[in-house]
Amino acid sequence: MPLPRGKKPTVTAGSRIPKLNATATENQEEGPQVKRSSSPPHGAPKKRTAFIDITNAHKVQISLPGRKKEQAKKTAKKATSTSGSAKNQANLKKSSSVSSEGTTAEKEKTDSEEEKPCEEDEAQRDAAAPVEEQVAAAPPAAREVPAHLQRQQIPEEFDIDSENSEDSYMCPEYAKDIFDYLKQREEKFVLCNYMPNQPTLNPEMRAILIDWLVEVQENFELYHETLYLAVKMTDHYLSQTPVHREMLQLVGSTAMLIASKFEERSPPCVDDFLYICDDAYKREELISMEASILQTLSFDINIPIPYRFLRRYAKCVSAGMDTLTLARYYCELSLMEMDLVPERGSLLASACLLMALVTKDLGGWSPILQFHSGYQTSDLAPVVKRLYMMLLAPPDEKLKAIRNKYSHKVFFEVAALPLVDMDVLEKALLQ
Repeated sequence: MPLPRGKKPTVTAGSRIPKLNATATENQEEGPQVKRSSSPPHGAPKKRTAFIDITNAHKVQISLPGRKKEQAKKTAKKATSTSGSAKNQANLKKSSSVSSEGTTAEKEKTDSEEEKPCEEDEAQRDAAAPVEEQVAAAPPAAREVPAHLQRQQIPEEFDIDSENSEDSYMCPEYAKDIFDYLKQREEKFVLCNYMPNQPTLNPEMRAILIDWLVEVQENFELYHETLYLAVKMTDHYLSQTPVHREMLQLVGSTAMLIASKFEERSPPCVDDFLYICDDAYKREELISMEASILQTLSFDINIPIPYRFLRRYAKCVSAGMDTLTLARYYCELSLMEMDLVPERGSLLASACLLMALVTKDLGGWSPILQFHSGYQTSDLAPVVKRLYMMLLAPPDEKLKAIRNKYSHKVFFEVAALPLVDMDVLEKALLQ
């Protein structure tokens, strides 16, 4: 039987209607006049929204000095004003005795009370803003640069990098420091004559291998840095690991592969090196040799090579491309000489450049070269004499790759230039 509207159901002892439902019915009938409680009844399961926001995104606040408390107060006052306005609307519907004028006056009074704290907060914020801006605009205290990080003072007459101050690729601020660092690293990679430790190898086999590597560098159009680094890695590996003569070509080709990965923008693949070896080795053997070389060298393959120093020292005297190419020809021939393996790359590059300058009648070892290289003519004399004896020796018919390479017009045919007289060379060394 339906209940009459406006009457509450009576709960008897035998009634099956729980008290919880009665309370809910009362809340539904009262409508917006009574505020529902968000807490669940005693003993009832707690309700939970299915897609609740479990993040703290709504709680993220920017913490600024002097504003944290003001922001909290402002949030609390806004919540209070919101609940107050909801109560006022409910009271307007409930009581009909209150006149519209009284309600309006009361509402205006409440709004004026809420606006006053907001105006005070804005005033405090405006007062605190200039102070914060001054603190943020204050420059940090200047710190002294440590002595080892200060830029090296270079005399004006020896400064060769200031002209490239606008070119970031030339690293003009650090160029002198970079080459000084490379020169220091040379001490870590000093070699000796390791052939007595190789029972099945001799200097002639090594020279044949390097002559073949020069052809590989030409065929693949690789950088000269790649060739020099491959030779260095081969020497360092042979100085620590005995290798049979049948595996010597595998060592050289694998060293060229590693150097290509280190220097080239687009290095050749493994199959290319297997092809140039005429398929004498398998892919697994080359990859295994690559791992062996890297482990033997402790993965430290950034070995200073003479070619980098040669270009740097040629820049000191503004040498032309023909003079630099002649020095490169001498330097590349020196790679095949076992007696010159123990020499440091910077010293070998200096000796080759001095011979090229004397051959081109461009003077001797100038003060600017002595400043940037750190070598005097007395340091260069033994290496220059060895290079001169190498050039005086008759060329080997089996080793023609370097001479043919530098006999081309692209390299100014420097291999065909006559050798300078020894008396002129000794005179330049005495200066």
